[in-house]
Amino acid sequence: MKILVTGKGGREHALITALSESPQRHELFAYPGSDAIAALATRVDVPGLPELITWMRQNGIDLCVAGEEAWLVKDRGLANLCAEAGIPCWGPLKEIAQLEASKTFAKKFLQRHGIPTAGFTICTNAAEAKAALTETPIVLKFDGLAAGKGVAVCTSQAEAEEFIDDVMEKRCFGPGDLLVEKCLTGPEISVFASVCDESYQILMPARDYKRIRDNDQGPNTGGMGAVASLELAEPALMQRIEREIVQPTVQGILKDGLKYRGFLYFGLMLTPTGPQVIEYNCRFGDPEAEAVLPMLRGDFATYAFEAAKGNLKPDLIQFAPGWSICLISASAGYPASSRNGDVISGLESVTDARVYHCGTKRNADGQFETNGGRVLAIVAQGATRVEARDKAYAESAKVEFDGMQRRADIGRMHFE
Repeated sequence: MKILVTGKGGREHALITALSESPQRHELFAYPGSDAIAALATRVDVPGLPELITWMRQNGIDLCVAGEEAWLVKDRGLANLCAEAGIPCWGPLKEIAQLEASKTFAKKFLQRHGIPTAGFTICTNAAEAKAALTETPIVLKFDGLAAGKGVAVCTSQAEAEEFIDDVMEKRCFGPGDLLVEKCLTGPEISVFASVCDESYQILMPARDYKRIRDNDQGPNTGGMGAVASLELAEPALMQRIEREIVQPTVQGILKDGLKYRGFLYFGLMLTPTGPQVIEYNCRFGDPEAEAVLPMLRGDFATYAFEAAKGNLKPDLIQFAPGWSICLISASAGYPASSRNGDVISGLESVTDARVYHCGTKRNADGQFETNGGRVLAIVAQGATRVEARDKAYAESAKVEFDGMQRRADIGRMHFE
């Protein structure tokens, strides 16, 4: 098959790696891809989405796999345009991809279908948002896509008002409403499902670490690390999540007259009264994908191809026992900014872990250097969580660049 993956980060590097390890050899392409991804897939250089669809038709692409979320809702939507062109796409149509693109859409969906989630108020201006600050801590969410940075958990009135001013007055994320949401408490878990119309398959769960510094201190990021294992949640908990959240979501999409084909991410808080939905993502999580996909076994390429055509075949893939731990190395200044051009050393010394490139490029001398906020994901597996964690940190210690930020408690915090 000829398979194209959209995106350029660590998640897409992990997706393309998993596709390349399928039993049959496939011809892989990436749009826009990265210098690191180019070792596995041919990069496609076109100016935009309509031109990409034309290129896929002209080059006989058999399957398009949606990596980045933005393409699902950009223009007329990646999956919509693929459908018009007769190209199977593993990624949802624009109409239902609003579950991620619009927090308001998602909360109204959850409310309409009786799926447990925090209470909320939708605010259209700064005054409304400040008036809704009736307690702290409080959660503030920008309505649109913001690369994982549009959510703030504020512990004081002053902190909340500052975020409101940034979002609603300065418009740091562009136009859009703001949700003021009750702050839930408890451990978080990321649950992934492959959804194909009325069918679904729950995949390996994961837990990510959003804050920039140890002990969940500092501002939110796109994710500073992740842990994945079938042992992460007890069977009874997973059954409850399926019964109360996954199944009603799939049924709700159908009741709304919509269709979903692709990965669906459920960001959940395990509150004292039970699991509640924090957010949906209409693709694989990042950095959770980098932790989960190395544990995947079977024929991933055929699995995605058949599912994109409407035939979900759960037996085509399995997940290995044990644990997988992903450590993110971020650039200087992240998440407020990112510094590019710092040379990365030690990559060739990593021998017992996978390296996925999130934000790198090759310089004129052929060396990889930083080119984004999150730079590298280094991922190791082990029979136990401690074994996987120790291996991941030992391998990550071999890699350096100026200004590097890396948490020291991934796989330990929330477990010990």
